[in-house]
Amino acid sequence: MSRPIGSAAELERRRQRAVQAVREGQSPEVIARTFGVHRCSVYRWLRLAQQPDGLAATPHPGPTPRLSPSQLRQLDELLRQGPRAHGWRNQLWTCARIVEVIKRHFGVRFHHDHVGRILRRRLHWTPQKPSLRPRQRDEAAIAFWKAVTFPKIAQKARARGAHLVFLDESGYMLTPPARYTWGPCGQTPVYDGWQSRERLSAISCLTVSPQRCRLNLYFQLLPDTVHGAEVVGFLRQLKRALPGPLTVLWDGGRVHSICGVVKEYLAQHPEIVDETLPAYAPELNPDELVWGWTKNGPLANLALDNTDQVAEHVIDELLYLKSHPHLLASFIDYTELPMAA
Repeated sequence: MSRPIGSAAELERRRQRAVQAVREGQSPEVIARTFGVHRCSVYRWLRLAQQPDGLAATPHPGPTPRLSPSQLRQLDELLRQGPRAHGWRNQLWTCARIVEVIKRHFGVRFHHDHVGRILRRRLHWTPQKPSLRPRQRDEAAIAFWKAVTFPKIAQKARARGAHLVFLDESGYMLTPPARYTWGPCGQTPVYDGWQSRERLSAISCLTVSPQRCRLNLYFQLLPDTVHGAEVVGFLRQLKRALPGPLTVLWDGGRVHSICGVVKEYLAQHPEIVDETLPAYAPELNPDELVWGWTKNGPLANLALDNTDQVAEHVIDELLYLKSHPHLLASFIDYTELPMAA
């Protein structure tokens, strides 16, 4: 008679019910027919029931893993070296490449689907979209600015009683960014959206007050590309909301302090001090995360009919951020800038 189907826990409960039925006076032969087993199995269960945990579940250990724990640790170390260290031209790991690494170092060949399970379940790796790091970055200069230059900027701003203003520009396309969604296996989800270059431009800034470090968000949407005149207009609006001194931190884009219109405005307003962030270091500007949060979160996969609808949704999400300082604080925390230095 074949082994009955069921998990170890289910078979344990089955044995316990059979033993209990015999103890209540039913015949082992009847129990055997009821449970679909040989009567010898029932007598064996009765003998096991006399021992502590004699009927306990004993899950099948499954096949012996072809990679030992020490080999898995070694595999993790090999993969952390990156694909280039193993002869590939870029730094992207695929299951096919990892199959080759395992074969080279351990003499074991797996199917690429099984390698994916090993990565998830035993190494705790996950498939991820890589972020691009520009080769023009000067890591030493960025680290110095973060550790030395910015604390001096923040200290001078507090001495002047100035708000720190992290400012940036962005745009929202009528064609939304596509992000992952769930769907039935083999049936790719489809959403209908315009293939269009229509867009809205936007300026925003995340501000930090000088005394209590309170956070706020100010923004403006524009129908066209942001130029120096639009930056000056935004600074004028910001001055009306924050009439005191300002220290503006922005990137070295052409519409900022190197633009003639902006330079002229700053020269007329010495209470506004501008500081340039290191090149190719957007992670130091928390205002970048304002754009990332809206585009990749609430507005992702959102196919709208026109830019007016886009503007309505963008305003709603930016107002949501403005009313939730804890989210703005998380953007500041992400930069790891020493605000209290």
